[in-house]
Amino acid sequence: MNRGDIFAINLPKGISHELYGKRYAVILQSNSLLPRSVVLVAPTSQSALSASIRPNIEIQKQTTKVMIEHMKAISIDRLGKKVGNVKAEEQWTIDDALLVLLGLN
Repeated sequence: MNRGDIFAINLPKGISHELYGKRYAVILQSNSLLPRSVVLVAPTSQSALSASIRPNIEIQKQTTKVMIEHMKAISIDRLGKKVGNVKAEEQWTIDDALLVLLGLN
């Protein structure tokens, strides 16, 4: 497992606008802190509206948004099949969105 890897996940039903259900997630956690029993991920959505903190990536030839504002720590037991990894340019847009969301820019 590495930063930028994309896994299938199935998140339990949340409250209000929390994302749930079957989708993909991008590993956000630094490689130096992997592997752990819990990992920081950002789930994806194909139906969410575009926003500066929702960079587009391609997964299995389909464009989807990385929902940075929904990042969360999950057990590695929630990770399903690895389906790929983000391209370098996509990782840069994810990093930029993280900086904005967390006020680190």
